[in-house]
Amino acid sequence: MIAADSPDRPAARLCAVDAEGRTRHLPRAALATLLVPGDLVVANDAATLPASLRGWHHESENPVELRLAGWVTPSDPTRFVAVAFGAGDHRIRTEDRPAPPPLSAGDPLALGPLAAVVERMLDHPRLLQLRFLGRRDAVLAGLARHGRPIQYAHVPQPLALWDVWTRIAADPVAFEPPSAGFALDWALLAAWRKHGVGFATLTHAAGISSTGDPALDRRLPFDEPYRIPEPTAAAIARARAAGGRVVAIGTTVVRALEAAAVPDGTIRAGDGIAANRIGPATRLRVVDALLTGMHQPGESHFELLRAFAPDGVLDGLPAALAAEGYRGHEFGDVMLLRRQARASGSIAA
Repeated sequence: MIAADSPDRPAARLCAVDAEGRTRHLPRAALATLLVPGDLVVANDAATLPASLRGWHHESENPVELRLAGWVTPSDPTRFVAVAFGAGDHRIRTEDRPAPPPLSAGDPLALGPLAAVVERMLDHPRLLQLRFLGRRDAVLAGLARHGRPIQYAHVPQPLALWDVWTRIAADPVAFEPPSAGFALDWALLAAWRKHGVGFATLTHAAGISSTGDPALDRRLPFDEPYRIPEPTAAAIARARAAGGRVVAIGTTVVRALEAAAVPDGTIRAGDGIAANRIGPATRLRVVDALLTGMHQPGESHFELLRAFAPDGVLDGLPAALAAEGYRGHEFGDVMLLRRQARASGSIAA
């Protein structure tokens, strides 16, 4: 897969996989015509936090980078789950980053203008619970001044915060961008509206995509809070009652909707925590199609795709897309994957 190395090159190509597993290669603009009247598109409107913080570990006087990776209490900006790294920056591949200095509960950290303390170590040397010292407003100001977007070596130039915000970004609760939303623009939304395709949003705190440690990566995605507005739940109910399809923009939307669904597919509005792991054993209750980026086997995002299509369709797809020159990662091209008929399976919580 060709890496997408610039945020100012929006998705240009679209791989459309239909309900029979047939593949078409199209321009991204074809998204305006692939949906039909009565379909409902649901997108994640979470804005992305400047969640990478560099600083110093007082006890060892060694550099440290903390990447915020989870909310301890949703929307409390003073306490987070974080992944720690040693010296270096995003230009070094995440899996090649050195380990952080030995960390213990109570260790003070200096992160630019922010003072923080390790509240407790979790069950991995890189994983900890962090508390910022000071008032909420001061912590938010410090994050805004000192924090940087989390990024990886395939994008060498430093990203600005606006590079990782989609056009519909609202509340800053995500740790990495809900990147399928980069394929949306106002012209596309207007075309859908004109064509009778509905549009709704939810807010899901998209988490990190890589920790650099294989054992820790296998735990991804971490638990992530979400909020589904009443109008969105109502729009989904109307679309399903009328026989329309629910099209999720990104894997975070799939997680949120399936976590919020009761057995008959009704969506509960309000706040929740997506602790579900979606994969080949999952019977989807709500989502009929998914617009997503290009993912690789073994990644949690790719495993989620197995709830939509059988292995025979998916396993050869990454190589085929690479041969066609599709760009991967968060600023890459996109795939529209229809849910395919499958044998009965269990419902994964």
